[in-house]
Amino acid sequence: MLAAIFVIQGWAALRAPAKLADTARPVTDRLEPALKAVHPSLPTDAETLVRVNGAAQVAGGILLATGRATTPAALVLAGSLVPTTLAGHAFWEVEDPVQRNQQRINFLKNLGLVGGLLFAALDNEGRPSIAWRARSTAARARREASHTAQTAKREAGHAARAARREARHAVHTAQREAKHVVNSAQRDARIARLARKLP
Repeated sequence: MLAAIFVIQGWAALRAPAKLADTARPVTDRLEPALKAVHPSLPTDAETLVRVNGAAQVAGGILLATGRATTPAALVLAGSLVPTTLAGHAFWEVEDPVQRNQQRINFLKNLGLVGGLLFAALDNEGRPSIAWRARSTAARARREASHTAQTAKREAGHAARAARREARHAVHTAQREAKHVVNSAQRDARIARLARKLP
């Protein structure tokens, strides 16, 4: 629905730019030095700029209506409304009170359209925003780092306890072996003494 006015009005500007050129000329004349500064071969005449603005509105409107590239489409449409509004609805320059009021209404209508387009540009269709995703990723990374540190600490504790158990077992085994060696030596010594006493 938001796109409809841009497609219709943009198509009208594409087909008959001469009808809007006189209204647009005060704005296009002010844009001429900036356009020449960007590139000398850029068109600066009012009819061509009206046609370009109309083409941008048709293309942006179709993209917005079909849900393709909605963020850039909405931003292009919002940008296209700026010169359109300044050229067509500069109510502060109108002397007649009735005409001034009419132009003010149209100006505010376009301002409302810009607001709607900005909402459309920010709409993520239910997807979280980039800022939220960045915060979520950072929080997840912190949780994973904390979990990894706790796991490493736990594993280090297990390894230390296992090493202590192995050390105690090795000491006990060494003590048993040493006792066995001593007992064997003592037994061998007794046998040797007995053997010497035999005739």
